[in-house]
Amino acid sequence: MKSRRHRRIMDIINNQRVATQKELCEALRSNGFDVTQATVSRDIKELHLVKIPDGDGYRYAIPNAAAANRDQEKLRRIMKESVIDINYSENIIVIKTLPGGAQSVASGIDSYKLEGLLGTVAGDDTIFVVVKPKKAVVKVFKHFQQLI
Repeated sequence: MKSRRHRRIMDIINNQRVATQKELCEALRSNGFDVTQATVSRDIKELHLVKIPDGDGYRYAIPNAAAANRDQEKLRRIMKESVIDINYSENIIVIKTLPGGAQSVASGIDSYKLEGLLGTVAGDDTIFVVVKPKKAVVKVFKHFQQLI
């Protein structure tokens, strides 16, 4: 029963915004689980769920999702502070930064692990981002634009 409930909690957290234990209790009850808030509190601890910021405050997340969210927020902050221009040709995205900013932006891109990224090469103020497959370059480019 507990493992079934834990799987359902993971499904709920992955598919809807849950900000409080009360909301999670209600979601479980609507899925046929008769739970108390104390039970849900123990489940949250056992599953190591974390709260992460989103557009409306905070919500529960699975730890790996939280790490990805932190990486994206870190990359967004670095890019907003350092990126001057961004463009692409074929399968290479070229990012221009303030002098000395390329290394930190490239490091943030590398740690973010966005699908389609093959790797980065950074100088002082220029980064080449290699995208594979070639058809993914526009998607990656647009994602970077949204970050700045």
